[in-house]
Amino acid sequence: MKLFDMLTNADIKRIKDKEQQDLAKRASELDNSLSIALETNDKYQRENKDLRDKIKEAGKINQLHQELCEELKKKAREAEGETSIIKAVGTNSPEMRAAQATIKELEVKCREAGRAMIELNMKYEANIKELDRLSEENTNLKVMLKGKDGKDSDNNS
Repeated sequence: MKLFDMLTNADIKRIKDKEQQDLAKRASELDNSLSIALETNDKYQRENKDLRDKIKEAGKINQLHQELCEELKKKAREAEGETSIIKAVGTNSPEMRAAQATIKELEVKCREAGRAMIELNMKYEANIKELDRLSEENTNLKVMLKGKDGKDSDNNS
């Protein structure tokens, strides 16, 4: 005889009720676990979306950074090109040599003009002194002539 045949209907009912309770308890536990899993999943999905948004923002910032770097590199290359042009024109270029020769020529002319101005100023001052001397001599002669004329007019009377 088998064990199952020895059970009474009440025993079978008790076993079935117990199984029902165990199944209900297990279903409740699984339901709780599912709720927790769903909440956790929602939380992770929200965090995942936030991270994706931050990654997109970081990608945009990275793109702007790369564009700025390229622009700065371009400006640096342009500046280097301009510097090399300036160096090429530098003091050895025909234009600069011509400009330096003109500057030297003008410096010589300025020195000559300065000397001429000093000589003219010295001549002017000498002429002023000569004029003052002649003016004083003229005044003295007038005084002497007036005095002589005055004596002659006294003698004639």
